[in-house]
Amino acid sequence: MTEQRYPWPEASYTGVGSVPGTDPEEAVRTVFGELPDLPHLPELPERGAGADMVGRTAGMLVELPVEVRPSGWRVALRPGRDVQRARSFLSRDLDALEDESQGFEGPLKIQVAGVWTLAASVELRSGEKLLADSGAVADLAASHLEGVLAHVGEVRKRVPGAELLVQVDEPSLPAVLAGSVPTASGYGRLPVPDRVTVEARLRDLFGALSEAGAVPGAHCCAADAPLDLLRRSGARAVGLDATLIGPSLDDEVGTAIENGVGLFAGVVASAGGVLSAPAANVDPVRELWSRVGFAPELLSRAVVVTPSCGLGRAQPDHARAAIEACRQGARALREEPRRQ
Repeated sequence: MTEQRYPWPEASYTGVGSVPGTDPEEAVRTVFGELPDLPHLPELPERGAGADMVGRTAGMLVELPVEVRPSGWRVALRPGRDVQRARSFLSRDLDALEDESQGFEGPLKIQVAGVWTLAASVELRSGEKLLADSGAVADLAASHLEGVLAHVGEVRKRVPGAELLVQVDEPSLPAVLAGSVPTASGYGRLPVPDRVTVEARLRDLFGALSEAGAVPGAHCCAADAPLDLLRRSGARAVGLDATLIGPSLDDEVGTAIENGVGLFAGVVASAGGVLSAPAANVDPVRELWSRVGFAPELLSRAVVVTPSCGLGRAQPDHARAAIEACRQGARALREEPRRQ
């Protein structure tokens, strides 16, 4: 296996995205203090609609306004207060990031919801999900691509020393591929889109991010995360819940690592249950590495330790403990070859 270079330091650890609280200045300060080697732009969903994963990215869409209805986010005729609120939240987050990151140089992770998760979450004006209309999905993909690239440009302007890693969150992608996204009535399921189209939409986004000088990544903490699809589409890092990776995924993980794809391994519970011996949290990663047969020396370079999912619903004490457990787990992976 040829020597691989990864855009993060050895024994890195980071957060998935969301954190508890409502104060962006405090959240950014905490992230940069506790995740110095690979900080991320925190998301604060406790602030309400527009700060949630879908609403945050929906506010980035270009010429595709949305609004909040009792059933969730829906396409609107014109931009209203809901989009304005989402954009205001993001603007304040970016202000906090700019203030805290003065002089920062190194990898910085930002997160956006992916096209397929938005298509499975945002409704057409009829009340059905966007996923039901292939033309609407195409419009969404174009709007999303333009908005995400504008966001990347804005972050780069505010943090010029950052090497950007863009994590595309696709928690709904397995449901889209399995045809299990419910219709508006709840009695049926929306058709599965053509898999070639699914991959093409992902490839367009990942390719554009690469051309913009960012490292494209993806995150999906479902047990049936489509790792091969994400790798083929151009993701250079994939975040998974490592506690759900069984032997059936070994070949996909091995192929990804062989192709230089980094693994963001979720090993620490995102709400409750941090192990008393934090280094033991990375046992699933050790077991995976042993099964796929890669050199122990590669482990702490290819793998970034994270919580299993976002910490937005965690209590502050748990969130701090989870990040500390990730730090100790990453250190344990670095020390693994020394114990061989």
